[in-house]
Amino acid sequence: MNQKTKTIINNRSTPLEAPAAWIGLDWGDKEHAFVLQEPTGAPEHGRIEHSAENLHGWLRELEARFGGRPVFIAIEASRGAVIHALLRYAWMRIYPINPATSVRYRTAFKPSGAKDDLPDAEMLLELVRMHSEKLRPLEPQDECTVKLGGLVEARRKLVDRRTAVLNELTSLLKSYYPQALQLAGKLNSDLAIAFLRRWPDLIALKAARPATVKRFYYLHQVRSAKLVSERLELIAKAVVLTTEEARVSVAQMQLEELLDRLEVLQKHVHRFDQEISRAFAAHPNAELFRDLPGAGPQLAARLCVAFGTVRPAYPDPGSLQKYAGIAPVREKSGGQLWTHWRWRAPTFLRQTFVEWAGQTVRYSVWARVYYHHMLQRGKKHAMIVRALAFKWIRILWRCWYENVPYNETFYLHQLARRKSIHAATP
Repeated sequence: MNQKTKTIINNRSTPLEAPAAWIGLDWGDKEHAFVLQEPTGAPEHGRIEHSAENLHGWLRELEARFGGRPVFIAIEASRGAVIHALLRYAWMRIYPINPATSVRYRTAFKPSGAKDDLPDAEMLLELVRMHSEKLRPLEPQDECTVKLGGLVEARRKLVDRRTAVLNELTSLLKSYYPQALQLAGKLNSDLAIAFLRRWPDLIALKAARPATVKRFYYLHQVRSAKLVSERLELIAKAVVLTTEEARVSVAQMQLEELLDRLEVLQKHVHRFDQEISRAFAAHPNAELFRDLPGAGPQLAARLCVAFGTVRPAYPDPGSLQKYAGIAPVREKSGGQLWTHWRWRAPTFLRQTFVEWAGQTVRYSVWARVYYHHMLQRGKKHAMIVRALAFKWIRILWRCWYENVPYNETFYLHQLARRKSIHAATP
């Protein structure tokens, strides 16, 4: 690298001021190792004991030392406390290094697998100093996107935890009270929770008068006379799976604990839904994603976060398709060519595009045509949905880049003009 160069070009052809220094930072649990090198001079090695005060003290020293000029830092992380701290300093250019990249780079020169903190920091320094033009720097998003992104990811984790509780609850009921799975309806509903709290086993339920059960359903918005009649008939004919008090009493205690957890999770999922709605409405790009076919309030917010507001982060559709792990990888060796799944992509981001693409089959004409066309060619559902996500990213990228909401009618007109088979109705 020419140390006298006044500007460098990153992998998106954006001019950047030449760095005052490069740093490789190996982030540990109790202590962090770093290696710093200026354009002239030998590498400087150091360690930072873990604490917020020590980290920010070190960063303020660097800011004073280099007068706020840019410093390029490489670290094996793309999120978390250290990234949040580094983002507070605008002069810091952060290069998150994929662990797979650092492992392969290390083993290229140390096949033995030898590893410790300072050599790792040296390796990170070498990566950012010698290969920054090939690395993807972290593009900080605006506050609205950061908040909305945090909300949708936190909600997804809550929903996953709720799903785990529901699976436990289903398994428990099958073991001693299987009739409840039909009588209580959806287990994550207020009706189901109230039903199971009132009648935690079949004996208690059969002891209740039919009029009492009927009134319970009515008060919980089950107004179908046919459905209530079928459930009352099921209760009358139901046979207890087991009468062993030792088993049933324990199961009832487990049931109470699971219902407690489920109610708490339900409460907080609802709370997150409300906050996501407010944060999404306040986002500057909300109009671009609010009315997308099949998106709904949750997926629309997640798609908004996926793109963000920083246009240089994705200068073309391919950059986002690759980063999200939607674009497949092609490998060629000799006369062989094969395609495989892109590894180590952000899981939640990839899920966002794939889940939404699946929904568009029901709500978008051309997506439905494409899906059925691929089915007729013998393609599997998962492959079709990933391919559909690939197409949707290209379309949405254009809308996002030009700040124009997606218009299904206009897009169908364009397909018809190009005589695409996807413009026809299935």
